[in-house]
Amino acid sequence: MELLSVLLEASLGHGLAGIGAGVAAIAAGMGIGRIGGSALEAMARQPEATGDLRANMIVAAALIEGVALFAVIVCLLVTFNQ
Repeated sequence: MELLSVLLEASLGHGLAGIGAGVAAIAAGMGIGRIGGSALEAMARQPEATGDLRANMIVAAALIEGVALFAVIVCLLVTFNQ
């Protein structure tokens, strides 16, 4: 109930920025989970390509984390600067 009251009493930008930060975090988790699952499936099908797949998976996960962090920071800036 407290979260709902905070979102409702704040201006529309504050509430939407808070929701946007949550959506960015959830979407990043889903993306990294999908990358991990696909990489494990590919490793099971082709064990000799494990090293290349692992390196590509780590790079893709790092890029997703960077974008998610940027999105959360932008949402927090909108929330606290209005």
